Amino acid sequence: MEKKISKVNRLLGRLRVPSDKSISHRSIILTSLAKGVSTVKNFLKAGDTITTLNTYKKLGVNIYEKNEVIYVEGKGLYLSEPEDILNMENSGTTTRLTAGVIAGNNIFAAFTGDNSLRKRPMKRVLEPLRQMGAVADGRKNGEYLPFYIRGGNLKGIEFFNEKSSAQVKSALLLAGLYAQGKTTITEPIISRDHTEKMLKSMGADITIEQDEFYKVSINPSGELNPIEIDVPADPSSAAFFIAAATIVPNSEILLKDVLINKTRDGFIRKLKEMGANIEYINQREQAGEPVADILVKSAQLKATKVSKEEVPSMIDEIPLLAIIATQAEGETIITGASELRVKESDRIKAVVENLKALGLQAEELPDGMIIKGKQKVKGGIINSYKDHRIAMGFSILGLIAEEGIKIIDADCVFISYPEFYTHLEKIIE
Repeated sequence: MEKKISKVNRLLGRLRVPSDKSISHRSIILTSLAKGVSTVKNFLKAGDTITTLNTYKKLGVNIYEKNEVIYVEGKGLYLSEPEDILNMENSGTTTRLTAGVIAGNNIFAAFTGDNSLRKRPMKRVLEPLRQMGAVADGRKNGEYLPFYIRGGNLKGIEFFNEKSSAQVKSALLLAGLYAQGKTTITEPIISRDHTEKMLKSMGADITIEQDEFYKVSINPSGELNPIEIDVPADPSSAAFFIAAATIVPNSEILLKDVLINKTRDGFIRKLKEMGANIEYINQREQAGEPVADILVKSAQLKATKVSKEEVPSMIDEIPLLAIIATQAEGETIITGASELRVKESDRIKAVVENLKALGLQAEELPDGMIIKGKQKVKGGIINSYKDHRIAMGFSILGLIAEEGIKIIDADCVFISYPEFYTHLEKIIE
């Protein structure tokens, strides 16, 4: 599907963007391991999270919906062996976290995925799981899908999570539920911490230490308690509207119930530093996670620098930041973000090539980008590379492009935000 986004006068209104993708995934995976019935309200129904739902049904968990609430009937930590290959479609989170769960169970499972997922690195998870005692192998020695795991008989390990990958950390914490002895993961920079927060609220034996590094340890668990989860709105989805209201003149929008977890709000903190007019109102807590309504008004931005330490808390929003940096005063430099090269697309290349296709100045670095600011956007055609965040990011730029921007393969937004274009139209004046 091609989508043309035209220039608008201003944005005005209120939205509740879709629920958080990371917490939605975990709300099914973790409650599937509990003993008893858990409820999940405001579950995100998108491509990736539905993959998680279907995967855990195939692992013998009874999951059903009634009056827009999802019920997960957990039978405890031990799941059934799947009868067929588990197809993870496009979901890296489902793949890597489930690898940790299967490693702890005394069962066999084979995993595959779509073309994009089969190009994404998996050894980063399989290698430490092998160290814990799981038998695992796959294409290119387990670097890529398809791969298989025969689980059971794990022992705890100490692991240094060099890339601060939340998916690696989560997989090892889940495997640690089953391991003999303590499992400890150390990170140079804290990655998103939803797994440890949710496990703790379910009664898992977790300890956290934070000095020079972030260190989380888990001891094996007899069982996890069922919980009630109300999933807050996704800050990564909210980011597109925050960016839009900031760069489209005379705009004002209110975003309801957004997750403002410190490991996820790096984009908002960076935008504020650049001069954005963003305010948190009605701050509160839901299931151990901080939540707020976010009021955004248009503002003049100045350029910024993004360093390696800042990347984990805004990894998904960096392409969007680079796109709107074309409107900031000065030159924006992003480094330490090489992880973007192994996402749904090579997001560094995708952003720079598309900016150049629109006649804008940008330079690719091995681990980031340099973006020239205060550039007039004439418009043109961009390639989404079937990557939802690239499609949505350039849609936002289209709102200020003189001749609009046409996006090729725009339907990839379904992966994380099926109603994206409907919501955008709702606030356009």
